[in-house]
Amino acid sequence: MKLERACIYPKDIQRITGRTERYGRKLLSKIKQHFNKEPHQFITIKEFSEYTGIDQDTIQEYVTS
Repeated sequence: MKLERACIYPKDIQRITGRTERYGRKLLSKIKQHFNKEPHQFITIKEFSEYTGIDQDTIQEYVTS
């Protein structure tokens, strides 16, 4: 059984979007506000997909490679 990572990090967003890691941190902050999460809570790939409109399978390719 292969486990897949559930959380997304700024470096992942950098790889997906081609933007800077700082942009990734800002985007994660916006997503946390959108989903009413505390600063210490993580953003899942599903939540990132829902917010950005990027397909989960596409995101998973970037995260696992």
